[in-house]
Amino acid sequence: MAGENIIKVLLVEDNPGDVLLLQELFKEVTTVVVELMPVERLYEAVNYLTNETFDVILLDLSLPDSQGLQTFVIAHNQAKATPIIVLTGINDETLATRAMQQGAQDYLVKGQVTGDLLVRSMRYAIERQRADNALRQSEERFRVALKSSPIFVYNQDRDLRYTWVYNPPSGLTVEKILGKQDLDIVPVEDAQHLIAIKRGVLTTGIGTREEVSITIKDTTRYYDLTVEPLRNQTQEIVGVTCASIDISERQAALRDRKLAEEKIREQAALLDVTTDAICVRDLNNQIIFWNKGAETLYGWQATEAWGKNASELLYDEPSPEIEAALLQAISKGKWQGELTKLTKMNKEVLVASRWTLVCDEQGKPKSILTVDTDITEKKHLEAQLFRAQRLESIGTLASGIAHDLNNILTPILAGAQLLPLKFPNADERTRHLLEILEINARRGADLVKQVLSFARGVEGKHITLQLRHIIMETAKILKETFPKSIEISTNLPQDLWMVSGDSTQLHQVLMNLCVNARDAMSNGGTLSISAENMLIDANYARMNLEAKEGPYIVITVSDTGVGIPKQMLDRIFEPFFTTKDVGQGTGLGLSTVLGIVKSHGGFVNVYSELESGTSFQVYLPAVGGIETRSPENLPPQTGHGELILVVDDEAAIQEITIISLEAHNYKILVASDGIEAIALYAQNRDKISAVLMDIMLPSLDGLTAIRTLQKINPQVKIIASSGLMSDKKLSAVAAIGVNTFLSKPYTVHELLLSLHKVLS
Repeated sequence: MAGENIIKVLLVEDNPGDVLLLQELFKEVTTVVVELMPVERLYEAVNYLTNETFDVILLDLSLPDSQGLQTFVIAHNQAKATPIIVLTGINDETLATRAMQQGAQDYLVKGQVTGDLLVRSMRYAIERQRADNALRQSEERFRVALKSSPIFVYNQDRDLRYTWVYNPPSGLTVEKILGKQDLDIVPVEDAQHLIAIKRGVLTTGIGTREEVSITIKDTTRYYDLTVEPLRNQTQEIVGVTCASIDISERQAALRDRKLAEEKIREQAALLDVTTDAICVRDLNNQIIFWNKGAETLYGWQATEAWGKNASELLYDEPSPEIEAALLQAISKGKWQGELTKLTKMNKEVLVASRWTLVCDEQGKPKSILTVDTDITEKKHLEAQLFRAQRLESIGTLASGIAHDLNNILTPILAGAQLLPLKFPNADERTRHLLEILEINARRGADLVKQVLSFARGVEGKHITLQLRHIIMETAKILKETFPKSIEISTNLPQDLWMVSGDSTQLHQVLMNLCVNARDAMSNGGTLSISAENMLIDANYARMNLEAKEGPYIVITVSDTGVGIPKQMLDRIFEPFFTTKDVGQGTGLGLSTVLGIVKSHGGFVNVYSELESGTSFQVYLPAVGGIETRSPENLPPQTGHGELILVVDDEAAIQEITIISLEAHNYKILVASDGIEAIALYAQNRDKISAVLMDIMLPSLDGLTAIRTLQKINPQVKIIASSGLMSDKKLSAVAAIGVNTFLSKPYTVHELLLSLHKVLS
């Protein structure tokens, strides 16, 4: 190397964005100085390598003047002693792996590297190249000094004449071979095959290894042939050096095995008519047969599955259950049970699996036959049946006790109404408590009806309602009944629109959400209830499939509690699903909330982070006339042809944002990830007026991309956007100097306001 703390690097990369990103990454490294020489084409790199030496080469295989593996071959031939690290995109890892097989020291995926990772990889590559060079020198000395070996070893010059021979095969002597060519020694067909292999090594300078057949005196033998370029002291190729090992016996055994496998396939072809997945594995768990049913169920073609480890192919991680099944199948000859396996698309399927041990003619175990039947849908239907039966049982129970509950509530309600008359001089607090008692007794009677609605499917009575009154009434009850450690706050506009609904059901929605919020704040906190008018347009509806265009009222219930784990968010609305201890919750609260909201034509959004609280947003369609918006609420002025860079990985959001902005006289550039955004901005920085950046992006996240854009242009105008609205996310955005945040889903009105704000 140029020095222990200096690495001289030749970067062959035609994407300015990637070059810029690597330069920024190297600047972050303080332990070493990287002298970077970037070039965009392969021929430029070859010219540099002719006159200069580098410690390492960073090589993109897709260049304007060269593509694919040939790019590596040319670069490798030009600089044999210099280690090459391949730069690749996500979809190029197979090509990068092939380059590794041809001599590349490492490969790195663009967008997933750091400066420290790059430096570690380069240092490792340099040391590995040194070791490879030393190994090659040692192997050359070994071949020259070879004195005794059962291997047929020989050298040939560039005309492929034998110049040195040791241990020739039976039927040939050194005298018959020296000075001759392959055409003088073996049949024409064999000789032409050998010549083609050796000419390829002379041309590319890359060694190879193949199995060949050679006929000598009417006897055909099979050899494992290795051919390497033979170089002089100046590294010029002067011929080839070859070594061949007789593998005829191994080939015969392999042919027998193939014939046996072919027989198995012929017999098993009859099984392809079944829908069951049939697999045969050897005792090392390697798949040797895979029928059409297995292809259909698991998605892997037979050619993809053959030779693969069954556990690695069908299971996410090692399982004691699988190990026990395999042990029982081997020890007792069979096993059966239910297993969860993974398809090629990483989808879980439940199968009824039967395993049978297959033995050879001598009774020795040789393989395991597995027959799998997909029972995923069957189990799903069973679960639905059990759930329906459970709901039916609950409904029967609810119907049976409804009469008794009403009998209990009737005297309570009557007493609550009579007590104010009996004690007309009671103090204000007592009267207030009696009022709460009467209201909640009535609510209890209504809830009995609601239970019957759940049990019998009776619909509530919908009337035109003002939600502000229901929310204020709910907040009043909460302040009287919730612990004092929980602060209750409301934010309700005076011009809130009307909805059509059942007041008891909507009150139940609020109470269920608030009780859950209370339970999440055992040590106290803040419970906030707010409502607002919202006009959902096509832009918003495209981002939320449950939403429809039109006026809505949005009720938000937020807490500062423990939050909901991410893996549970998809299940919280399932009936009977609960995280509470036994006896503390039925698991019907949120499912009831969702059912009521859907029956009102609305939908529910939820956002939560552990230790940061939870927020439920209930969207209900508004009814009645809509007030004319005041001038300050009208959409801002349209654009004047400004160019906006929209960065989002969702195709639907890209499409609707383009349509919305172009309709308001803006021009659009679109990027799907942070790396593409950096490249586009670097090319068009003088033309782009503002950037709309999604925070959650693949390859390179939005926050990192924003930091890079700010390094390119500290005055860049950025609107950050995300469906995640936590304080942590907002703080992270604000910390890097972005003051405009647009929460998804957003309306065209909100988007235009944000653009007007950053451009004015």
